Amino acid sequence: MSLTEADLFALLDRLGIAHRTVAHAPAHTVAEARAVRGPALAGGHAKNLFVKDRKGGLWLVVADEDTAVDLAAIEKHLGTPRLSFGRPELMAAVLGVAPGAVTPFALANPAAGAVHLILDRALLDHDRLHFHPLRNDRTTALTREAFLRFLTAVGRPPVVLDLGGLAAARAAARAG
Repeated sequence: MSLTEADLFALLDRLGIAHRTVAHAPAHTVAEARAVRGPALAGGHAKNLFVKDRKGGLWLVVADEDTAVDLAAIEKHLGTPRLSFGRPELMAAVLGVAPGAVTPFALANPAAGAVHLILDRALLDHDRLHFHPLRNDRTTALTREAFLRFLTAVGRPPVVLDLGGLAAARAAARAG
């Protein structure tokens, strides 16, 4: 059984993590999210990619919305087999969310235990972070420290990478 929004908020409350959620029109993409956000949602916003490697390993890439993500650069840096986007059915089974609602909060789902987390260093430059609370018609805000405490509490330590730097280095190498 997948975690619900109410379960997520109860977990955050049990952990003593302050959070605030704002309702808005559904946002499936970064562009749609930018269009619905207002000043109440100032801070870091993420794009979240659910990917699978060629050997069946599962990954959640959580990047700053402005960071270019190059999956091949991540593969090379981590030494993982080829990465490609995970199918919606797999995402629903493992993370308990639909496309457009992918979020690191889904890592609290029991079925997400095998998912490796890659976190963009640029996202951690923001004091306040925003993620969908398992649905894409709301955004939940919390502090960077609270988010890292959440990840620790659910046993999901991230691999922190400079995703923009990796993408830029690979682009320069291909051009040069």
